[in-house]
Amino acid sequence: MGKNTTGLRSQSSSTSNFNTVSASQKLMDSMAIAIDNMIEEIKKPVDSEINGSARKAELQSIKQTAIDCKELIVERQKLEQMVKELRENGQIEEQKDYSGGFAERFSK
Repeated sequence: MGKNTTGLRSQSSSTSNFNTVSASQKLMDSMAIAIDNMIEEIKKPVDSEINGSARKAELQSIKQTAIDCKELIVERQKLEQMVKELRENGQIEEQKDYSGGFAERFSK
């Protein structure tokens, strides 16, 4: 059986249909909620009564939450692009490797 790029499994392989686009949309919705929750957590002020290592740990936690949030935003954007490609083309395009540099990006 060939690779199915639309995200639908055949009835013989599964009793229930799985749709990549709808599952991805649900995941993007959940990611948006998680991002909002992280942003709200970052907005909370640091307790002014804590000092020393406890304060440093609290600030490090806020920083880590911000980094995690940024990564989640990037992953959500990639997922959004994948869904767009699936809807337009019925398949996911291979990602281009631009790691070579500026000139290589435009030579392809």
